Amino acid sequence: MQAEKNNALLLVVSAPSGAGKSTLCNRLVEKFPAMEYSVSCTTRAPRGGEKNREHYHFLSREEFDSKVARGEFLEHADVHGNLYGTLQSTVREALRQGRDLIMDIDVQGAAQIRSACAALPADDPLRRSFVDIFIAPPSMDELRRRLSDRATDSEETIEKRMRNAEKEMRERDAYAHLIINDQLDAALENLVQVIHAERKKRA
Repeated sequence: MQAEKNNALLLVVSAPSGAGKSTLCNRLVEKFPAMEYSVSCTTRAPRGGEKNREHYHFLSREEFDSKVARGEFLEHADVHGNLYGTLQSTVREALRQGRDLIMDIDVQGAAQIRSACAALPADDPLRRSFVDIFIAPPSMDELRRRLSDRATDSEETIEKRMRNAEKEMRERDAYAHLIINDQLDAALENLVQVIHAERKKRA
């Protein structure tokens, strides 16, 4: 299989809730015009002004299950009774066109993608493009403060998020890159440096 010449990247980014992952990813997309979010599939109904193929690929459960059976997903999960997943074909097409993709995903999804890519031949474009990054808070106390300051969650929800965060933090060493989001601008600069370094590796 011919390797990609354009060095496009598949950035798989995970973090505990409140670590600032979404803000960092949004800032990154603003900095790199050829970068975009990967569009996932879901069995849930569209909300608000969501459009098919733009926000999600909306599938019936039967369609989703048949794609799972055919091994078409890079990763998939059941989230509160709805199925979500990322099609391998969607990712491959974006990389072929030279577009960097960001996947803002939990540690279980990242582990699925890591395993899928590791099983591919060394020169496969999908394996070559894969970069996993974990965004961590400077401390668990700071994470709790950020969750409280958002003033959107009950104390019970915050405790649940903190328990999940402890589990997620235990997975951080599985990632190629760890970025501590203490100051947003500094964390963004570190993220940009990771991208430049990964591009150089593939050049």
